[in-house]
Amino acid sequence: MDNNASPEIRVIAEWHDALNGGDVDRLMQLSAPDVEVGGPRGAGRGLELLRDWASRAGIHLALRRVFHAGEAVVAEQEAAWTSMETVDTTPPQTVASVFIVRDGRVASVMRHDSLAEALSAAGLDESDVIENG
Repeated sequence: MDNNASPEIRVIAEWHDALNGGDVDRLMQLSAPDVEVGGPRGAGRGLELLRDWASRAGIHLALRRVFHAGEAVVAEQEAAWTSMETVDTTPPQTVASVFIVRDGRVASVMRHDSLAEALSAAGLDESDVIENG
């Protein structure tokens, strides 16, 4: 992560590191108490929902590109899911998530199936890409 990155982008990078490292306590510290968590199957709020999702989803999200303006950060990610039952991992696929960062914490994270959907939802476009972000 670039040391000159904005505070919002640094929070998102730390959030990914905590999720991917299985550090659920750190993930909670980086998220607002009423964090909104959602994706194609719906959305909900609260740290317990986030804790439950992080503990059972078996997801690994590798940051690829980052887009940023104001509180909104769109992260293009390579996602892979590992089954808790079989320990099989899916082939990686590209997804994107819209993060809203307020007061140094993730206030909302909404996963989308494509970068175009996420950029549209956040009111951003390709010109908002952060180089070396």
